Amino acid sequence: MIRFLQTQGPTKKIILSGILLVICGAMVIAFIPGGLTDELTGQPGKGVVAKVNGSDISADEIRQTARQMAQQDAQRYGEMASKLMPFLIQQETVRAVDQMINRQALLTEAGRMGLRVTPEEVKDELQHGRYAATFFPGGNFIGQAEYEDMLQRADLTPMKFEQEVGHDILLTKLQALIAGSTSVSDAEVHEQFIKENSKVKFDYAVLKQDDIRKGLHPTDEELKAFYESHKASYANSIPEKRKVKYALIETGKAAADVQVTPEDLRTYYDQHREQYRVPEQVKVSHILIKTPLPGPDGKVDEKGVAEAQHRAEDLLKQLKNGAKLEDLAQKYSEDPGSAKQGGSLGWIGRGQTVPEFEKVAFSLPKGQISDLVKSSYGFHIIRVDDKQEAHMKTMDEVKAEIEPVIKHQKGQQIAQQKADGLLKQARAEGLDAAAAAQKVPVITSDYFSRKDVLPGLGPATQFMDAVFSEQEKSPPDVAPASQGIVVFQLLGTKPAATPTFEEIRSRVEEEFKNERSSTLLSQKAQELSDRAKAEHDLKRAAKELGATMKASDFVLPDGQVPDVGSMSGQAAVAFTLKQGEISGPINSGSNAVVLQVLEDQKPSEAEYAAKRDQIRDQLLLQKQQETFGLFVSSLVDEMTRSGKIKRNEEEIKALSRSGSEEGM
Repeated sequence: MIRFLQTQGPTKKIILSGILLVICGAMVIAFIPGGLTDELTGQPGKGVVAKVNGSDISADEIRQTARQMAQQDAQRYGEMASKLMPFLIQQETVRAVDQMINRQALLTEAGRMGLRVTPEEVKDELQHGRYAATFFPGGNFIGQAEYEDMLQRADLTPMKFEQEVGHDILLTKLQALIAGSTSVSDAEVHEQFIKENSKVKFDYAVLKQDDIRKGLHPTDEELKAFYESHKASYANSIPEKRKVKYALIETGKAAADVQVTPEDLRTYYDQHREQYRVPEQVKVSHILIKTPLPGPDGKVDEKGVAEAQHRAEDLLKQLKNGAKLEDLAQKYSEDPGSAKQGGSLGWIGRGQTVPEFEKVAFSLPKGQISDLVKSSYGFHIIRVDDKQEAHMKTMDEVKAEIEPVIKHQKGQQIAQQKADGLLKQARAEGLDAAAAAQKVPVITSDYFSRKDVLPGLGPATQFMDAVFSEQEKSPPDVAPASQGIVVFQLLGTKPAATPTFEEIRSRVEEEFKNERSSTLLSQKAQELSDRAKAEHDLKRAAKELGATMKASDFVLPDGQVPDVGSMSGQAAVAFTLKQGEISGPINSGSNAVVLQVLEDQKPSEAEYAAKRDQIRDQLLLQKQQETFGLFVSSLVDEMTRSGKIKRNEEEIKALSRSGSEEGM
């Protein structure tokens, strides 16, 4: 299908590897051969995570998708990414199962409802949608051979990829059909505006748990009684411990003498070229003057549009007369995110903004300011601050980051070979003799628990798992650690045990004080509230009970107040009280608070006019997401009840357990 999209003229080989990664991670590819399902029972067989309306979702698909999702997550963690990958893969495995089942269920429902996608719609999405910058840079097709090569490197065929693009379009249509009729009334917008922008000022009395705790001096009898009543929580609280001797083959030392050849660099660079492609980008700033949204009847307030255009034209005129865009953006732009940054949107790539904005942003020369640009949001004035053509970093540019990776990989291979040799010899001659022969030191540990860190090993989850699953009198074994590979032998075990009162007296005392002070704090706060309400005087009640009085400034619902914390928690009650009213007890972590409203402050209608459209957009998006979310949940529940969705819980559990191993 892609062939008839080709246009004449020179082509540029631009690949946005990040987009392909997202594509692969989002897809549910129903091209798995048959034979994986138990045909006699209709239940998913081995290797199949779920059946959705007769289509299999395989464990391999889940692994691939979870790894791709984890790779996306890992970008946030920089140098720590490689160490966190096992955890991220395990975490994303669970999400991948639900996402892929949901996606297949939605595709089934879209087909049942008669929704269809034409080849022309797929063509338009590839040529003008989010993939345009990848396959049609500058409007020109990159060529069939390059197109197929890109997809092959992402383990996709053109047919498979184009089918999944069609599925994405189909799901977009379904979402529009389900949530498209959602609307927000003027009353809802105004109510939300008042809720978000009302301010309140209050006095408040603070009781601190620490103050109560300091006054507690429990006797041995009280502590022993507490220990006995909580004995179940102390059962086996002394963890199982084990003792080993071990020899560490350090990856770092193995890598120290590794030589990285030009051929090594070239091979790695060629295998990972997609990581070094830089897409076309522009650095832009803008001013936005919003236009009114259509009303419930679908009509647009043309007078409001004309007023917005007039305001935008006035700002453009000021810019042409020498005003600074940064100053005007901060003062007048109605895009709150960029306005605070002087209008700056930073670097953007193709597909990240609405088409009208993108077309102008990528066509303007550096430093030039556009005329008015009309989009669905309103009128934009765009300035291009910098431009970067699409290109691939040369090997010389990335050599410094490639070389240590290759050294580490080679070091791991050498360490693994050395550890395998040491293990074989240790099983024949004993660990001490084998380590001495290979000049590797042997360390004998004290008894340790799973959470302890042994000398030289650093964090070593897999090593600890291996040690604590080993049977007594087992021969030497091997396991990875963060610093290298460990050959070890189990020397002894101590099973988990329940401590006596004398062994954990200090812990019991801490827990007694925490529990008792928390109870007393709640009681005292309730007494403070009751007394203040009875006397109509919070300050007097606070003085009588030893609470500290404080006063707030005017605060918004998303604000913070010292010793109270977030006003969006229990303290939100302040926005429901009338002037002079006193609240009940408010729990604020280790504090308890009772407050009395002094004054409230409602926002003005002028503020409402300025924020109305933004709040309407937020409420509409929230309602649409909630509507579609409920639809998805109900659909999956109904298909599960009717047997159209069948999960293989054993396979899912196995995937979750093995998720961390996938990252190694």
